[in-house]
Amino acid sequence: MECRRCSASLSRLGDYCLVCRTANADTVVIDAERDRARVTALLAGESVGTTEITTTPERRDEDEGAVELRNFAGLIADDVHRKRPEAVYAAGDREVITRLRRELSYELRRIGVGSEDPVAAVRDRQGEQPLEVIEAPPSEKISGTHTTLIGGRRGRDALTVVAGHPHVKKIVPGPIEAGGAAGGGTRARATRADANGNLRLQIRDGSSVQDNRIVTTAGDRETGEVIREDLNAELAAEP
Repeated sequence: MECRRCSASLSRLGDYCLVCRTANADTVVIDAERDRARVTALLAGESVGTTEITTTPERRDEDEGAVELRNFAGLIADDVHRKRPEAVYAAGDREVITRLRRELSYELRRIGVGSEDPVAAVRDRQGEQPLEVIEAPPSEKISGTHTTLIGGRRGRDALTVVAGHPHVKKIVPGPIEAGGAAGGGTRARATRADANGNLRLQIRDGSSVQDNRIVTTAGDRETGEVIREDLNAELAAEP
C-alpha cells in the first residue's frame, strides 16, 4: 500500500506515513478471538485493509498463559499504534480485550454483544458523539451517605476497578443487607443497565449483600450494557 498523500510505500495497510506525516486510517476495529484477531483500518468509513494476528493459547501453566496472552495483546496493540487512529473499537473475547486495554495508549471503545460484523457496527456508529470520559481519580468518584463497604480488601478493590472506568461518573454505596445463605467468599458483578444506562455493582460477602449505584456517561440501556460488559470483564480479571 502507498500513502494517499505522498505515495510513499507503507509496510502495512493503513499505517501512518512517517515521510509526509499523514494518517492513512482514522479508525481501527479489532475483532478478537482467543487465538486470532483481525485488525481492520478504516478511512472515512471505508476499509483500507485488515491484518490478522494469531497466537497459540497456553493453558498448561498459569504463568505461561499470562505471558502468551500479554504477548498476543502486545502484537495487536503494536499494529494499532502504527496507524495512529482517532478511534479504536473492539469486539470479541473478553480476556483478550481486557489485556489489550493495558497495552493500548488509546481509549478502547467496546462494541456490544451480538455484533456479528464489528466493522459494519462501527460504520453505523460513526458520526455519533463519543461518550464523555471522566478523568477524576477513582477515590473522587465514590460518594454517598453509606461509607461502609463489605468484602474487606476484595470489596474495596472491586469498587476501585469500577471507579477507574473512564465512563463511570460516580459510585454511590448502598446499605448492607442480608443476602441468603453464607459461604462463597466475596463476589462482585455489575448488574443490567437501566433505561438511562446506569448500573449497580452488587457485592456479596457470605450472607451479606450490598448494591452500589453506578452512574455512567451512557445515555441509554444499550450503551450502558456495553459498559457493564467492560466492568464485569475487568472484575473477572482481578486475582
